[in-house]
Amino acid sequence: MKTDPIRERVAQLAAQLMHEHGIQDFALAKRKAARQLGIAEAHHLPGNLEIEAALKDYQALFHHDTHPAIIQQLREIALETMEMLADFSPYLTGSVLNGTANEHSDIQIELFTDNEKDVELFLLNQGIQFKQGQRQITHQGNRKQIPCFIMSNPACDIYITIHPPSRIRNAPRANANDPLKRASLNQTLALMNSELV
Repeated sequence: MKTDPIRERVAQLAAQLMHEHGIQDFALAKRKAARQLGIAEAHHLPGNLEIEAALKDYQALFHHDTHPAIIQQLREIALETMEMLADFSPYLTGSVLNGTANEHSDIQIELFTDNEKDVELFLLNQGIQFKQGQRQITHQGNRKQIPCFIMSNPACDIYITIHPPSRIRNAPRANANDPLKRASLNQTLALMNSELV
């Protein structure tokens, strides 16, 4: 397959913007990169997986000395949070899972329960401070808002989204083309034990 050097350059700049400026939205980073490069044609815009690959390359090249420690710290916080929420079938997702997180990133955990009030009550009983909010996801081609709880940690914010148990087998998508990866508590523990970054 023939490579598109303009598309690659957009992906590289989008990756740089995500890392250096804390942008976590692939679409926003892509638009900013295209605008800075004066690119208007949609066929030159990379997909999320291309930007994610460019981000991993950028971090390995320019931040190889600090990036692994940041990922390790965020994964440890994620694992502690998942262990605490084990009764709600927690799954880790997002940049902390895929290894592209940095000091600007948040931790994203999905819970599966029929009653978000059970999660709220659990957090209250544990004396955990949190805010309630909404997050946008794409499910079966439709964008929708889902409830979430936001916990603060000195290192980052932790976003806990609530999904019905019926969706545990159907991961929502980051967009229409790219699957949103996620890992169970055991898979996250195995990932950390294998020291994969």
